[in-house]
Amino acid sequence: MGCEVVDIIKILIVEDDPAISDLISMNLNMCNYHCDAVFDGNQALKAIEGKTYDLALLDVMLPEKDGFELIAYMNKKNIPVIYASARSEAVDRIKGLQLGAEDYIIKPFDITELMLRVKKVISRRRPEQRVYTVCGATIDEDNHTVSVDGKPVELKNMEFALMLMLSKHRGMTFTREQLLHTVWGDEFIGETRTVDVHIAALRKKLHWSDAIQTVYRIGYRLRKED
Repeated sequence: MGCEVVDIIKILIVEDDPAISDLISMNLNMCNYHCDAVFDGNQALKAIEGKTYDLALLDVMLPEKDGFELIAYMNKKNIPVIYASARSEAVDRIKGLQLGAEDYIIKPFDITELMLRVKKVISRRRPEQRVYTVCGATIDEDNHTVSVDGKPVELKNMEFALMLMLSKHRGMTFTREQLLHTVWGDEFIGETRTVDVHIAALRKKLHWSDAIQTVYRIGYRLRKED
């Protein structure tokens, strides 16, 4: 079975470095987001004239019009903005947030951190669907239940939390340390083996033997939809 796409989120990437733009696009696409990439301020304005976007990722230092100039146009279109910039001074971060940006992340950034920040902004702006199907499992977040082929599956609290983490970021690879930090929290005292045990339980209970992929020497990801 494939992983069903719950919704189509459209993101505009405005970044003049093609390598960084490609890296962001690749990771967003793996998480089921639809991306358009442009490389200067004028191209960004043309893009938002013809399309609606759920989020714009803006560099600050751009040809033609910089990211601080562009945000006024994004605000008029009600497009939330996350800045991703090498300008790390407090004055720049404060300016970006005062202009109305949802977030400001400094280059070089961890791509997983950027993906999580994107997810948080999208969740704030667009309420998430609380009942959905992923890789054959129907998940009801509000009632904290999951079923496969109409039959309820009993999951422990941390198994359920881990399942949600993987389900909401399909295609994204997480290290064991990232999963421990996000799902179990900073105060958890234990080994990364804990993650392996819970992954094994999800594979068995949800019939996700093929859906949860092991990334050699890194961690795990939930297969993107077919």
